[in-house]
Amino acid sequence: MRVSLFITCFNDTLFPQAGMATVEVLERLGCEVDFPEEQTCCGQMHRNSGHTDEGAELCERFARVFASAEVVVTPSASCAAMVQQHATGLEAPVYELSQFLVERLGVEDVGAYYPHRVTYHPTCHSLRLLRVGDAPLKLLRSVRGLELVELEMADECCGFGGTFAVKNADTSMAMLSDKLRHVLDTGAEACTSVDTSCLMHIGGALRRQRAGMHTLHLAEILASTE
Repeated sequence: MRVSLFITCFNDTLFPQAGMATVEVLERLGCEVDFPEEQTCCGQMHRNSGHTDEGAELCERFARVFASAEVVVTPSASCAAMVQQHATGLEAPVYELSQFLVERLGVEDVGAYYPHRVTYHPTCHSLRLLRVGDAPLKLLRSVRGLELVELEMADECCGFGGTFAVKNADTSMAMLSDKLRHVLDTGAEACTSVDTSCLMHIGGALRRQRAGMHTLHLAEILASTE
């Protein structure tokens, strides 16, 4: 199957390892991955900030750039939700990575090995807009050596919300404090998710507290084999 990779501007700029891991997993499963170099921001940041016209223009551009795609896969639930809802001219289906693996390919075991204690943070967009369900958990449970620890109050927002964290910093930090308490209570070595934006928010606080726990995208775990 030919898969067109939508890397997102956030990952391209700050977390390129998530994109590289996504490609590694897809190619391991026999997918042919192409990367339309004309892709830019999908317009989510603009729309979330109230600039709906500018966001719509970028979504329309996204549809043109991926016009020849058979299927689009991205390591970002929030951006997948954006283009699913607003890139109206796009004919190809758009999947977040875990959705694509479990729902489209029917694969739960991707041959990964990650011998660590891990907890999973489901992001708001993955839960409420994409409704990925337990696809990420199915993939994590199939990783050899991985001990998956349940996160209490998992469906609560971490407080990031894009520009929300900037415009409402005090509220954002209060929400993040609650999330961190539950994350640290797991005793996990790592916290993973399907959105690096939320992981950036959580990971920054973990580093400031020198908590000894790190964050990494789900794709990085699935790409690990040793």
